[in-house]
Amino acid sequence: MVSVAIVCEGKDDKTFFEALISHLVSNFVFDEKPATIYILGGKSNFFDVDNKRFKDLKLEIDSEQIEKVLFVVDADDVKADAVYGGFENTQTALNKIIKQLELEEVARTYIMCDPTKKTGYLESFILSTIPTAQRNCIEGFLACSQFKSKENHKTILNQIYKLAYPNAPYDFQHPHFERLKTELNHLFK
Repeated sequence: MVSVAIVCEGKDDKTFFEALISHLVSNFVFDEKPATIYILGGKSNFFDVDNKRFKDLKLEIDSEQIEKVLFVVDADDVKADAVYGGFENTQTALNKIIKQLELEEVARTYIMCDPTKKTGYLESFILSTIPTAQRNCIEGFLACSQFKSKENHKTILNQIYKLAYPNAPYDFQHPHFERLKTELNHLFK
């Protein structure tokens, strides 16, 4: 049986995609299909054509074990990284690496961010799907706590979200999920 692959940055991304895929399968959006989730361990690893994970992926594609791939990378912010930061820079760099890997025929992309601001990462995307009052409360807490490190900020945001929404971790019906669900639907059909 041919499977699909999702290539993402980290463990939180993998957990998120496992939950989303499970939700879509249980709601009969598509049938479950074997999926391999490759964790590259950070955004910079996406732009290294010699990355071992890419070599593994290419072998599976060449042997027809994988027929479609979705690359998911955080947009981050152009202010923090003028080369790979921001939606446009990330998309351009991702398209370039897909071309270098000769995966244009099987690969699609999704840039993870707050869809309205076109900056951020998985946690920004999730935050964009909750009601405005709760989002403002969380953003206010993060602002007044003055966390300087992006990783601390992401970890705290993730924990606040899990504590605030333990029974319904994601609002999969929110309009911001539509493009991502479309990409997954293409991947699994």
